[in-house]
Parts: sequence; structure tokens; C-alpha cells
Amino acid sequence: MPKPQPMPLAAQLGDVPAPLYARVKQMITQQILNGTWPPHHRVPSESELVSELGFSRMTINRALRELTAEGLLVRMQGVGTFVAEPKGQTALFEVHNIADEIASRGHTHRAEVIVLEEVRATPEQAMALDLREGQRLFHSQLVHFESGVPVQIEERYVNPAVAPDYLGQDFTRITPNAYLMALAPMTEGEHVVEAVLGTPAECKLLKIDRGEPCLMIRRRTWAGRVAVASTRLLYPGSRYRLEGRFHS
Repeated sequence: MPKPQPMPLAAQLGDVPAPLYARVKQMITQQILNGTWPPHHRVPSESELVSELGFSRMTINRALRELTAEGLLVRMQGVGTFVAEPKGQTALFEVHNIADEIASRGHTHRAEVIVLEEVRATPEQAMALDLREGQRLFHSQLVHFESGVPVQIEERYVNPAVAPDYLGQDFTRITPNAYLMALAPMTEGEHVVEAVLGTPAECKLLKIDRGEPCLMIRRRTWAGRVAVASTRLLYPGSRYRLEGRFHS
């Protein structure tokens, strides 16, 4: 007996009065909830959805961006958009991909790799990643640009047991965050936020004057019981702000 074919996406939009982007969101959400699009399923591209549904790219982009912000989709720059894994009860907060944040503002993202190397864990790094002192680690440092302006220095120490091919990635095409989240989705994390002054080298990378305040986030993430990465993010205070949304 032939397997029934899924209903075309356009036929699932229905006639419910709602903004077009909301109807697209509802259609995609239904595909996920009914199991037609399981976790890790690749969602049609913006161009494919524009062609199939007949809506503008702006409408499709807004629907995909909001579903990503709500945690139903994961967007990987240069790779595509995928259905996210259901959120675990132990997740503490959202960790967003800076490339997606920048794209959501209608700006272009670019990353410059400063360092990509293997190192030996110092006592502090070993403690952060639950490893032994002297054990091998992967170390990366990148500068992220928003429409040509440097907005973040990302320094990351990664557990090789979780990402053995980390040093072989092209992080100008996919961010370390997107790569690690796809490889070992975060189940737990912690972060500390401080106001600091960047080092002379960091000020040069961010193209800011010495003495300009910066916002620093130190973050550790786990996948299950395994520590994945210890990360330091540095933002120029005059160019970036952090926002959060809380629910009771």
C-alpha cells in the first residue's frame, strides 16, 4: 500500500485571519508538533519557502527568526535551518549564535580567526573543564564583526573528547558556538558577567581606545555530565548591550 504523501505546505496555511508571518510560524510549528519534521530535520530554505508559499522573503525571514528565538529551530550559517532538539528540564538559559543575532538585525556577520591551536591545560583551565592539569585542550580566539565593525572577541577552550575535529573547522564559515551546539547540544551552563578594561591587544582587535569599558562574559557549558567548553566573550561597551527576557 503506497505511503500517503504529506500535504503541501501552502495548503496547511489555512484561512485563519492573522499576520502572514504568524501563519507561517503556525504552519512550521504544526509540522514539528505532529512529527512530520522531527528533531534535526532540515527546514526548507528561505528561498524554497518563498517559492512554495508565495510570501515575501521578509515575511519568511521574520517567521524563521522568531521560531529560532523561541527555541523551535536552530539556524546554522552556511549550513541551513534545522528543527531543534526538545529543551531539557536542566537548561538554565539560552546561548545564542552571534551570527544569527547579527543577521536578525539585518546586518552582515564576519569572523576573523586569530588563534586556533592545541594547548596544555593550566590549573585554572583544568578546573573549569573538569580535566587534569597538563591535559590537551583546543584553544580558539576569534573576532566577530557586525557590518564591518568588531563587536566581540570570543576566546574558547574546548574539551577534545567532545569535539575531536575542532581544529579542523573553518570558523569563518560556521561559528564555534553553532558547531559545538550541533555536535553536543548544551544541557547545562553557567556564566558570570563583569565590566572590565580590555588589554592593549584586545583594544586593538576591537578598534577601541584604551580605557574604554568593556562587557565580559565568562561561560561554561556542559552536555550531560561532560564539560564542553570554557569561554570568555568581550564586548566593547559603546557598541553592544545584552538583553534578556524573563518569564514568571
